[in-house]
Amino acid sequence: MFARIRALREDKDWTQKEIADLLKVNQTTYSRYESGDLDLPTSALIKLADLHQTSIDYLLNRTDRKEPYPPKKK
Repeated sequence: MFARIRALREDKDWTQKEIADLLKVNQTTYSRYESGDLDLPTSALIKLADLHQTSIDYLLNRTDRKEPYPPKKK
């Protein structure tokens, strides 16, 4: 998982600080998410999946399909 969130960030040439600001955490916390030293909270997983237009399962390395799931019907 941690390699995927880093790769997705680097593919877009974003810094850890930029992603940390979007998640409303400091850069050190985000760095610890990427290194695996700190578990990502569910709210951060959701935001990262939305940001990178992928599924949480992809971020968690449970699938190799990057496409997000279709949204829930209202």
